[in-house]
Amino acid sequence: MLTIYSECNGIYRNRKGIATVRMKGLTLVAVLVFMLLVGSVSSAAQVMNVKMCYNDAPDPEINAVHEFATNFKKFVELGTNGRITITLYPDSQLGNEEQRMELVMDGTLEINVASNAGIMSVYPEIAAATIPFMFDSFHAAHLFFDNSEYWEMTKKEFQVRTGVALLEAVEEGGFIAFTNNKKEIRQPEDFKGMKFRAMDPGQLALYKSFGASGTPIPWTEVYMALQTGVVDGQMNPSTYIISGSLYEVQSYMTMANIQYSCQWLVINNEWLESLSPEDRYVIKAAAHAANVINRLSVEAKEDKRIQFLLDKGMKIYWPSPEEMDMFKEFGQPAYIEWIESEVGKSYIDAALKSAEQANREAMIGE
Repeated sequence: MLTIYSECNGIYRNRKGIATVRMKGLTLVAVLVFMLLVGSVSSAAQVMNVKMCYNDAPDPEINAVHEFATNFKKFVELGTNGRITITLYPDSQLGNEEQRMELVMDGTLEINVASNAGIMSVYPEIAAATIPFMFDSFHAAHLFFDNSEYWEMTKKEFQVRTGVALLEAVEEGGFIAFTNNKKEIRQPEDFKGMKFRAMDPGQLALYKSFGASGTPIPWTEVYMALQTGVVDGQMNPSTYIISGSLYEVQSYMTMANIQYSCQWLVINNEWLESLSPEDRYVIKAAAHAANVINRLSVEAKEDKRIQFLLDKGMKIYWPSPEEMDMFKEFGQPAYIEWIESEVGKSYIDAALKSAEQANREAMIGE
């Protein structure tokens, strides 16, 4: 019996304030479709075991990437009748981001889920997918990362440059939100004079465009920095605000759909191509089916996480469409200016064009 961990019953809101229902039945559909797709796969192949590594704890309640990896493993082993088995290495057991990318590139590690830091170490063009305020909804982000001009261009160039196949943008925590302990942020001018933790030069540029300052601080030091007033705020999806107990040192949260929070499933392409066509198909189908489940699970839990933060005393604000447009007007050009120093304009243009198209298609679908 195949057990798939997921809570897929819930509601999310896009940046226009539209609520969309995600039903449990869709998870069952994803599982059944996968089983039908791979049901006729041949069993004539040698048994092999491969390694899969990713960040953070092996706990699906606090680490959506672990939930993805667990489902991906089950799907692959089911679809290949056990010919391919996967050993999971959570908590970055096989190395840090840069080390794991090198291992995947040389074939020592077959499968990895990398954060932006890992991908950007070998392919800085992925930064174009992190431009803030690009997506109006989860649905739009899904369309962008399933079938868009930017995504197809990125997958092709990434494989040529690294010898690694980029299969999925694995949803890990919903959209990133602003938090702080000073005041409610409703529009860019509310940032003026405050200090925020930043993860990279792009976030520094974003805060500067709003009139705030940014300071690079490692994740392990963020709680203390917020508690002692080294910085007033930070940006992260709700899942990290909870897992890091940041609600204890932050009073306000602004649901500004800053960036779509995802990590990247990468597989050594030489190993992938060494498989039979049937098993390659299973790997790709398993990756997408597991990601569909992850999307449903992450989005279904969002309301529960928000309620948890409200119960802990945080004040949460959803900007109006007009206020969201202001965030985009101030923040996006500054972030793009930073990206232009790192990647070619063609990638930026393709990302923006693909995001606009995805937003239109998602709105029509709603």
